[in-house]
Amino acid sequence: MRLTLASPMKPPVPLRNDWVSRVRYHLSRQFAAYLFLLPALLTFALVAWYPITQAIQMSFQDVRLAGESTWVGLKNFELMGKDPALGVIWANALQFAVLSLTMGYGVPIFLAILIREMRNAKGFFRVVYFLPTVVPISIAVIVWRFIFDPDAGFLNSFLKVFGVEAQKWLQDPNLVKPSMVAIMTWAAFGTTTLIYLSSLQEIPTELYEAAELDGAPPLARVRFITLPHLAPIMSLLLILQVMAVVQVFTEPFLLTKGGPGRATLTPVLHIYNRAFLRADIGYASAWSLILVVALMVFSLFYQIINRRLSAD
Repeated sequence: MRLTLASPMKPPVPLRNDWVSRVRYHLSRQFAAYLFLLPALLTFALVAWYPITQAIQMSFQDVRLAGESTWVGLKNFELMGKDPALGVIWANALQFAVLSLTMGYGVPIFLAILIREMRNAKGFFRVVYFLPTVVPISIAVIVWRFIFDPDAGFLNSFLKVFGVEAQKWLQDPNLVKPSMVAIMTWAAFGTTTLIYLSSLQEIPTELYEAAELDGAPPLARVRFITLPHLAPIMSLLLILQVMAVVQVFTEPFLLTKGGPGRATLTPVLHIYNRAFLRADIGYASAWSLILVVALMVFSLFYQIINRRLSAD
């Protein structure tokens, strides 16, 4: 008599070919996984999505911290259009973004490629470039304040050796934005460099070896091998950098409070001032909503342009 092993039971396949049956079928198979995910999903909804929904709601209200809030419709958005600082704030955000891309976007790419081409001490330079990221930004800003001090700062003392007059780095409207962008670049380029380095590790070494055998110089290898492979991550990090710079808060808050004048007044700093200094929560929430929408529109527009360029 031949004994055969019983085949394992399979979950029943839905008879109806509609989306309700398919959803029930997949939920029944993944019930345990969703059960383990439930605490994390609830926590994320509580600390992330609930504040977002509350901010959207408060943007249409006159929020009273000590009393009942009242609905005012689009009044907060109408007041935003009449805000005398509106044009200055968005102009500052645009200038910060342009300066950041001009001064800092290429720095981590250059350093990552430089480390990739090194024959020795790669690990040492990875650690050195990552060190600024470990320093808390509040401490780093205080140190940079001493560096930019117009009277006894290190930077002016260094320039004095070459006969350059002392500059008011944080008091001059023409110098304060580049100075802050320099701080932001210093604080963030270490992490971005490591991201590019990890992406460079995925490039097959055979490509570089073949290029070297063909006599390709380093610049040619970078142009035809390295940069094409880095293009996707460069595109993603460009969006993230612009979004981060537009939302800059710590540097202008700790260094200039938005000055001199309104030269460094950013959207997030303005939201902070209206919400916590003037207790205008509804108006600040309206600003937050507009800022999110503006960044989403920019991201979608950039993605559309980037896909069309990639298709061509």
